Amino acid sequence: MMDAREAQLRRWLPAAIAQAAPELGPLPASEPTLSAASADASARRYFRWQQGDLSLIVMDAPPEHEDSEPFVRIAGLLAEAGVRVPKIYAKDLEQGFLLLEDMGPRTYLEQIQAGVSSEKLDQMFAEAIDSLVCWQQSSRPGELPAYNDAVLLRELNLFPQWYVERHLERSFTSDDQADWAELCSLLLKSINAEARVFVHRDYMARNLMVADQGPPAVLDFQDALYGPASYDATCLFADAFFSWPEAQRTQWMQRYWQAARTGGIDLPAEFKDFQGQYRLMGVQRHLKVIGIFARICYQGGKPHYLDDVPRFFAYLHTACADDVRLAPLQRLLARLELAA
Repeated sequence: MMDAREAQLRRWLPAAIAQAAPELGPLPASEPTLSAASADASARRYFRWQQGDLSLIVMDAPPEHEDSEPFVRIAGLLAEAGVRVPKIYAKDLEQGFLLLEDMGPRTYLEQIQAGVSSEKLDQMFAEAIDSLVCWQQSSRPGELPAYNDAVLLRELNLFPQWYVERHLERSFTSDDQADWAELCSLLLKSINAEARVFVHRDYMARNLMVADQGPPAVLDFQDALYGPASYDATCLFADAFFSWPEAQRTQWMQRYWQAARTGGIDLPAEFKDFQGQYRLMGVQRHLKVIGIFARICYQGGKPHYLDDVPRFFAYLHTACADDVRLAPLQRLLARLELAA
């Protein structure tokens, strides 16, 4: 059944299509159709509008929940950097509707899950790395909000708030609090020592669209900030929905490190030092995502997100095994798992 937002969107669409017509060219003679395309973890959702062989995407972002202005502005920054993003044909920020270029039917994640040769996989990630470096090369301070301590700590605290207290139904003990404080201090010190660049914040296989030729199209960039250089590469290779062998992740990360340094990004001269940075950056992200997935489960009514939480605990355990600095996290995880 059609809900009120979809009805509102359908009333808006004819004028939006008419506005886009000069760029789209003559429309096919057939009747248009509108069908669900996808939804994400927020209130945002997408529809596919089709008329004959013409296909467009319509974003529905209810303005009481989502501000679409950053999407429009950051799409411009990415396009300026030479990164492929959907063209915006029409927008109504007041109602929360955007008419977008359709970047194709398959994400990197879907392509990987369907099966792909090792050569094709290597090409896909090489192109994703190149696009990421282009994005980072365009970085300049003052353009995007800072990914600062306040934001990083707010994200970290999703873990005790939503996973520990809500999901595990327990509170931190005094030992837990002490280890948590030590861990947060360690993470912030390392993250603040990194070079600053534009950060997509969800640069991963689910948000990269496979193109017939050339680099992927990048989606879901509206939350971009100005922050640590290792963040997006960490997202790409420690995926939220698909796990790679550690050796493969390290090989791709080394390729990114070489490409970024060649492109003028101020990463450490030694790869092992960069490894230390992205490992701790990854810990911050993994803890945040566990908290977010628990929140989506209990607040958003989407329990299937918890199915991917074990992947993030595996990332955390691997990090602890590789880095003695993470002893506070190792102790904390051991106590939480005993109590679970």
